[in-house]
Amino acid sequence: MLNELLKRRVIPVIVIQDAHDAEPLMEALLKGGLDVIEVTCRTVVAQEAITRIKKAFPEVLIGAGTVVTPEQARMCMDAGVGFGLAPGLNPVTVEYFKQHNTLFIPGIATPSEIEQGLSLGCKLLKFFPAGALGGVDMLKNLSAPYAALGVKFCPTGGVNLDNMNDYLSLPTVSAIGGSWVATQKQIADKDWDTITRQVKEALAKAAELKP
Repeated sequence: MLNELLKRRVIPVIVIQDAHDAEPLMEALLKGGLDVIEVTCRTVVAQEAITRIKKAFPEVLIGAGTVVTPEQARMCMDAGVGFGLAPGLNPVTVEYFKQHNTLFIPGIATPSEIEQGLSLGCKLLKFFPAGALGGVDMLKNLSAPYAALGVKFCPTGGVNLDNMNDYLSLPTVSAIGGSWVATQKQIADKDWDTITRQVKEALAKAAELKP
């Protein structure tokens, strides 16, 4: 899963309020060219939404985000997610996912957290909230001492179409996470065409960078 995820440059961070929106939303993402999704655990329908996507689109890489409690971690396993993410670094959660042979991407904001993540075997880390923490300049300086160790980062929070390539141009950044790709309002309004267009715009932007 790690190798597959490292091939994706854009990961949509999705908040679903109505589980029935799961399938048409995923169709809109696929139509735009994205076969990966992070469904956050911020709503009570997260598990159902993940299950519905997994059943309807078995080819999609499905992750659960905002995994911050033991109950949410167990839900991820019950739903059969391919990977999990969190805004912070909880060693208990990391170990739980490891025991279930499932990729986990903890959030970091400091050098100490990066080193703790590496000590737990996490080579892909979420830099969150990227914008509030100092953005591209902060991540560039924060990640530099660890680049030789092969650690990669997925900045999320304050990332958008205008600045995404500033992050992706950093050699330590594998992908960016963005909620603008499919906003809560657009999902609620069932504005699938706009979401598809935004996916295409994001992927076209990422393609501007040399491999």
